[in-house]
Amino acid sequence: MADRSLRGMRLGSQSLQSEEGVVFSPRITAHYRSEDGSTFEVTFSEEAEIPETWTSPKSGKSGVLLESDGTPVESTKAEAKAPRTHWDMLLERRTRAELEELLEERLQYLRARRGKQSIAS
Repeated sequence: MADRSLRGMRLGSQSLQSEEGVVFSPRITAHYRSEDGSTFEVTFSEEAEIPETWTSPKSGKSGVLLESDGTPVESTKAEAKAPRTHWDMLLERRTRAELEELLEERLQYLRARRGKQSIAS
């Protein structure tokens, strides 16, 4: 610092650091194409997992990752299984005939209970 003069410098406006000896991390440039056909580039670290879609910083539209030859990357996402419903889980435990029998028993109980309440009132 002795060889540099600080006289006349504005504080905060200029950095006195240089980029000598600084080694930047290796980077990859990924190319994306949006639905309207426009392409844009995004720079990632070599270690980063590159996403298949990215939002364009200029248009705000979603873009698809392109291969080096310009074709879209095939999606590696597996088809998501449809979530099991309560009905599916119920059918795993009982047959449809058993369920109909239980329903009928429950309806008879409720009808009998309702009949007793209407007589009491």
